Amino acid sequence: MRSRRARASQTQPQAQTATRTLEPPSDLTASALAREVPVLGRIARIDTKVLFNLDSGDMQPDDWLRIARAVHAALASGDDDYDGVVVVHGTDTMAYTASALAFLLGPLPRPVVLTGAQRPLAETRTDARQNLVDAALVATLDVPEVQIAFASRSLRGARTMKRDAWALDAFDSPSCPPLVELGLGVDVGAHVRRPRRLAPLDTSLERRVLAMRVFPGLDPEIVSAAVRSGIKGLVLEAYGTGNLPRLHGSLIPAIEAATEHDVPVLLVSQCPRGFVEMDRYAGGAAAARAGAISAGDMTREAAIAKLMVGLGRFGPGRRLRAWLERDVVGELTVR
Repeated sequence: MRSRRARASQTQPQAQTATRTLEPPSDLTASALAREVPVLGRIARIDTKVLFNLDSGDMQPDDWLRIARAVHAALASGDDDYDGVVVVHGTDTMAYTASALAFLLGPLPRPVVLTGAQRPLAETRTDARQNLVDAALVATLDVPEVQIAFASRSLRGARTMKRDAWALDAFDSPSCPPLVELGLGVDVGAHVRRPRRLAPLDTSLERRVLAMRVFPGLDPEIVSAAVRSGIKGLVLEAYGTGNLPRLHGSLIPAIEAATEHDVPVLLVSQCPRGFVEMDRYAGGAAAARAGAISAGDMTREAAIAKLMVGLGRFGPGRRLRAWLERDVVGELTVR
């Protein structure tokens, strides 16, 4: 079920556009979707492809690669095939997958929209229907980015984190406004990235990355032992603007040891709206001298995914550092 590409109005979607939906539940074929959510037929002509059925808590980097390959193939199939791709995904690790897909796929010609629900589609009171409708609509708009459509908003995937395990408004993008807001009309943000030609897919990815939250009493030997254990990259969640202990329980020697072992250390802020500026406090400045790299205002999820992808493509060294410090897909505010 395919049609020629047709742009949707920002206020009223046009029918007969084409959207591919990936990873629905095993019984959620295109015909089942039409029965369960009939309004989808007024937004798009939908093809479905089941990649796997997995609790998102069990997602692994190899699963990101499977999704990336399928999405890339759909986008590479030509302008006459699909307006965009919708990926149905569990909420627990959706922000990690969205960040990984953003870096794996790079700048995009058309939308890739992840969505899911806090309550299952089969339940009477569910958010799944509206989220799916919104995702399909967003996938027909000129919003060529990886994004998460949830609770009447579409957020940049590499800026998104899950903020609430109970409320229906489960996701937030603290440092980036929504790409699309869905109210009585459809409001597309002026900061949406421009479409770009789809690059060949590079699935290089280094899985041996560790993320660790800094807290008072963290034994620096734990960090040093992790470096000696063979990790290839470390994401440290620092205080505020990148501050770290440098007196009692100093982490600076551990960062120096990581640098000596060619293990890049990427500093993110523990604050959802934090921005790492390592010269602001003595601890951060010492970490910078020891070789730590600022993640700016990247989320933890984006920092982990970017470090994994960057290490896979470049290995440790100057090229990796330059890539980590550069805004690639809108994940980072450059100051």
